[in-house]
Amino acid sequence: MKKMLVFKDDKSQKFWRIDYSGENFAVNYGKYGTIGRYEVKEFDSEEECNKTAEKLIAQKLKKGYKEEVDFDYTSCIYIDDDEMGLHSKTSHPNFVEHFTDDLYYDCGHDTAPFGSDTGNDTLRVFLSEDIRKNPKLDFFSFPQNLIEKVWEMTYIPATNVSKEETKSLMENSPMDLEISDMVICATAFGQIKMTGKLDGRLKNLAINALKRRDWAHGADSSEMTDQMIGDLLSFSNVY
Repeated sequence: MKKMLVFKDDKSQKFWRIDYSGENFAVNYGKYGTIGRYEVKEFDSEEECNKTAEKLIAQKLKKGYKEEVDFDYTSCIYIDDDEMGLHSKTSHPNFVEHFTDDLYYDCGHDTAPFGSDTGNDTLRVFLSEDIRKNPKLDFFSFPQNLIEKVWEMTYIPATNVSKEETKSLMENSPMDLEISDMVICATAFGQIKMTGKLDGRLKNLAINALKRRDWAHGADSSEMTDQMIGDLLSFSNVY
């Protein structure tokens, strides 16, 4: 169940949005027209969750908030709650619908998009911070800017990749290669998770980075990599 409530008067314009089902809910609130803040709350039962959510909704309505019945939930930018971390209710509906495997919410497996420290930081620290400053963030340029300007490392774009080139890079620039591939992948999946769409150029980079990552570790492919590549290839909201 989703509700979008808005409060407007001569002094302020605020919004408060809730998505509740099962044993948890997420609220998103702030100044109208901004991304706002996200918070996720877990409960011991679905009944308790629903009861609390409906109580909060009633309180907001009593304070003068009005429901936007036809609100487009795909128009929002989604950012995870800092305390809760990766969560489906703080992910774009397009991401939730298409990327259904648990690996996309895995923060402990290095191969998952956000499982490594680098991938997790890319999403939760740098992408989240930059998109708040600029909702029209250029996701395609983001990996290079982060790696070269912030971390002062060498960015190795995943274009025209081959096993031979990957082997050479592993011998000469293993850290730059690993960081580049992790950031590219986290940025691509992060763009979908936040905005529900994907830059086609970044999509191609991410697919190549996933292949290159397996080659760097001496494998032709892996089950998890095949899953991620397949999901990227079948994702249609690409520009």
